[in-house]
Amino acid sequence: MRCKRGIPLNGWLIVDKPSGMTSTQVVRYARRVFNAQKVGHAGTLDPLATGVLPLAFGTATKTIPYVMDGTKIYQFTLRFGESRDSDDADGALTGCSDVRPTNDQIQKVLPSLTGDIMQTPPVFSALKVGGERSYHMAREGRAPKLSPRLARVKRFELTQRLNTDTAIFEVESGKGVYMRALARDLALACGTVGHIVALRRLRVGPFTENRALLLDKLSLKEDTSFGLSDLLRSVEAALVDIPAVFLTREEALSVCQGRSVALIRTESLSDSSCLLSTLGDDRVVRMIEGECVIGIGRFVDGRLQPIRIL
Repeated sequence: MRCKRGIPLNGWLIVDKPSGMTSTQVVRYARRVFNAQKVGHAGTLDPLATGVLPLAFGTATKTIPYVMDGTKIYQFTLRFGESRDSDDADGALTGCSDVRPTNDQIQKVLPSLTGDIMQTPPVFSALKVGGERSYHMAREGRAPKLSPRLARVKRFELTQRLNTDTAIFEVESGKGVYMRALARDLALACGTVGHIVALRRLRVGPFTENRALLLDKLSLKEDTSFGLSDLLRSVEAALVDIPAVFLTREEALSVCQGRSVALIRTESLSDSSCLLSTLGDDRVVRMIEGECVIGIGRFVDGRLQPIRIL
């Protein structure tokens, strides 16, 4: 049996990704700096983009889906008048328009791109078509025709108009919403074309930019005696937005063995004014015994069923 290389670290590192690097390159860099056995990321950022990129170490990778299901906040700068094949400044020019919408015209269009909308992803995306990545096909001149998908945009605001050509927007969305497509579709709805020239992610689930670490700061730590592991946040940090259920020792032993338990009492949930009795079926909760988060569970037919044990 082959031994895994590196140190078995567990926890979250919140990185402020620089422009010009892929998310995979950031993961590889962090793995090398920390000499970590296992590292993954929660939510890909385009090479052009900057901002919050949560990196999961070790057992924290088990909680990645719960971070990706959380709310995301982005800020992007849209340039009107030019369309690009990638819908951002890294792509090749595909069209031009002399039309420049007014702020009032933009404001009238925003509601149509807010809420549950149908969005066609950019062809330069990681979606698979017939087993191939869409961006691979596009680079080879075989750009696929992607079907529209349901996307949830909770908030879409014009925050600043820099000049007639460019405007800055802030978006709050669920998972799987492409900012490049949102910018593209906004320009088209305004009777012109456009693309993103700057994109920054401000939040992913519970992780925000004010706690994000610049990579150059990480490289400085690498050259000192400072304990890099001290930079990691707990595995449980990814779950703070999920309601908590406190278990007795006996209940905790049962769920750790894969058995469901019936919770008929009505004790309060941590970080919530809700009561246990108000949780319906299919509600996901974090399971706590004492002061330790032991895993994720879901209520099924009135019983707490473990999903993932940490």
